[in-house]
Amino acid sequence: MFRTARSARAADRVRAFDTAVDAWFDHLRGPLADGLFFRLSSAADHGLVWVAIGALRAAATGEPATAVRLAASMSVESMLTNGPIKLCFRRVRPEDITPDVPLPYGMHRPITSSFPSGHAASAFTAATLLAGGPATPLWYALAALIASSRVYVRMHHASDVIAGAALGVAIGAVARRLLPLGG
Repeated sequence: MFRTARSARAADRVRAFDTAVDAWFDHLRGPLADGLFFRLSSAADHGLVWVAIGALRAAATGEPATAVRLAASMSVESMLTNGPIKLCFRRVRPEDITPDVPLPYGMHRPITSSFPSGHAASAFTAATLLAGGPATPLWYALAALIASSRVYVRMHHASDVIAGAALGVAIGAVARRLLPLGG
């Protein structure tokens, strides 16, 4: 593959950034944080935590269409992210030191490309869709925690998560216009 000096320097900077962020997470890694981040990452598989939030919001507002619209939007996001977008990149995930050992807290090893993070994309799609009321900071904080959990559990590089978050905000903005949640 042909690479220019500029693209090689950019790739080196991204690698250095990812390495620095992972080293920072090394200071957090341990049994107490494992319980939080592994569980949070598992709960966000397939956007399940967001589907549950959508169902609770629909029940609270008496508008069942809210849950359906959120689930539909997240399904489209997932199909795009985990289909054609990831196929364009095929980035290798962070090195797993013990690939044959089961992961804790129900975690699964993904088989798709590392770039972009699907968890980050779905989290920020959902947060963008749910935003608009007093809980807006809560939605984005939860999205950031879920996205960060993917670096913590070594399923993604930090740059994967940033790209996934940006993609999620963009998809969420489009979905807000096409399928507003209401309530």
